Amino acid sequence: MLVFLIFRSRGGGRVLTALGLNIVVAAFLLYTLNLLSTYTQFELPINTVTLGTVTVLGIPGILLLVGLKLTLL
Repeated sequence: MLVFLIFRSRGGGRVLTALGLNIVVAAFLLYTLNLLSTYTQFELPINTVTLGTVTVLGIPGILLLVGLKLTLL
């Protein structure tokens, strides 16, 4: 029902475009962090939880995940 309401509204396309762009940028940031893992010896998995956290929070989300991984391990 929520998806129907988003498509029906006038600004629905902009909302979905912004959300899609945020997801792509978050995936790129996580991939870059994992690509640099040969230098930093630090990896974060790219799954729905980490991708959602970085999508919503951005760079602070990456720092949050890094802090959680460092304190829990």
